[in-house]
Amino acid sequence: MAEETAPRGSGLQGLLTIWRRRQWLAILVFAVPMSAGASLIASLPNIYRSTATVLVDRQQVPESFVQSTVTSTLETRLQTISQEILSRGRLEGLINRFALYADFRRRAPLEDVIGRMRGDIKLELKSVEVKGQSQATVAFAISYQGGDANTVSLVTNTLASFYIEENLKVRERLASGTADFLKVQLAETKKRLDDLEHRVGDFKRRHLGELPQQMETNLASLERLHTQLRTNADNQTRAAERRQALSSQLAEAETLLSATPLASSPLAGPAIALTDTPELRLMRLKQELTTLRTQYNDRYPDVVSKKADIAALERDIAEARAQAPKDATAKDEKPVIVQPPTPLTPYVLRLKESLSEAEADIKVFKSEERRLRESIASYQTRVENVPRREQELRELSRDYDSTGALYQSLLKRHEEAQLAESLEQRQKGEQFRVLDPAIPDPAPDAPKRAKLLLFALVGSIGLAVGAAMLAENIDTSFHSVDELRAFSGVPVLVSIPRIVTEADRRRRRHRMRLAGSAAFVGLVLIAGSAYLIARGNEHLVSVLGRAGS
Repeated sequence: MAEETAPRGSGLQGLLTIWRRRQWLAILVFAVPMSAGASLIASLPNIYRSTATVLVDRQQVPESFVQSTVTSTLETRLQTISQEILSRGRLEGLINRFALYADFRRRAPLEDVIGRMRGDIKLELKSVEVKGQSQATVAFAISYQGGDANTVSLVTNTLASFYIEENLKVRERLASGTADFLKVQLAETKKRLDDLEHRVGDFKRRHLGELPQQMETNLASLERLHTQLRTNADNQTRAAERRQALSSQLAEAETLLSATPLASSPLAGPAIALTDTPELRLMRLKQELTTLRTQYNDRYPDVVSKKADIAALERDIAEARAQAPKDATAKDEKPVIVQPPTPLTPYVLRLKESLSEAEADIKVFKSEERRLRESIASYQTRVENVPRREQELRELSRDYDSTGALYQSLLKRHEEAQLAESLEQRQKGEQFRVLDPAIPDPAPDAPKRAKLLLFALVGSIGLAVGAAMLAENIDTSFHSVDELRAFSGVPVLVSIPRIVTEADRRRRRHRMRLAGSAAFVGLVLIAGSAYLIARGNEHLVSVLGRAGS
């Protein structure tokens, strides 16, 4: 059907006409949500929130004097402490201590109650901008919400004290753990260092004299031994020459004494006086030369003069023997007479003693030569072994030096860790301090009743207007002659008004009373249901608070 319906009214007159026809529907639709909302809002429990501000006090001792071993950032440490405080055991203890969520605990498991409390606790960090760095946390606020203002403030202050205590425990635990770790590492390194030191000492004892630092000493000893060996060779040469000279003198003395007849000999006949012959003078000069040589060297003037006298006398004796007749012995042949043993004169005895001393000196010099050669061979072996010992010692010393450097580093760090641990134990490190404790707030934090009532009023009015307009659009009946004329092209001849009898009035009043009673009962039921739903329902307060924000 392509026909268009004529407008039923326009402007304010049309709205008033619609209101007169749909006023009870609009009132009913407005009253139902408004009564439910008002009852719900009025019945919601009050939620109180308390906040405690905790200030972060930095380390009291300058870090240039004592370096803290707690290197984690404050934000990370706060998150760790929060996880510890929000653990199941901590929250369950608080719930039992302050009898929190009594109604909710009767109808929900404990895990849900603990989750509810975690949601009621809020942590807010307060930071400042630091030049050249990221934001630095200088304080934080811990807050808690609940149904009783006094209990909420007590719980908030207890949570703040938990943060302070836990921060001290965490820092002391970290400092003690660092010190204990370094102590164990220091003991292990000390043990390894002692073992290496023992090995180095044992190596030096086993190869004493072959160490690199003894090279110059060994070379100096070799030089000294070679000098002593050369001196010994010279001494042996002089001793051999002395022994040769003494042997020659002793042989000459024995020859002269054997050729000279003695007065006491039974075979010599009558005593003959001994004259001072050249041979006896020669023997006496040689004896004097021997005496001088025991005191002076061959370049001494008296020794040189004595040697010259001996040489001149020996030439004279040789010339005298050459001029004697060679056949004197052949003409005067005499019977062979056995000469007695050569008498031991003091001169001969001194020659023999000197010869024995020379022989003893030669033996001593040869023994000393063997000792010197053995010592030279030993020092030569040491010098040859120095490069190999140096390489072995370098390998040992490298491990020892590196371990010693590590030990010194660990020792320094351990001392610093002990200072840091003492700093934390004396509570001179970074601490938390309650700046503003939580106090009971007489004004509830939620619900925001004025805002919620405004939302309920606006919503109810909107529903009422929407219901009236919807009913008006759905209704297809004609309410006036003008509407009929506008809809139909057939002319309207007559309009018959509605005839209302007394019975109709009574029935209408009866229906109105029944409808009013039903509406009143319905509104009471709706308001009662809203009251039952809202009474003690803190979760609904949180939901409405989030929706209102």
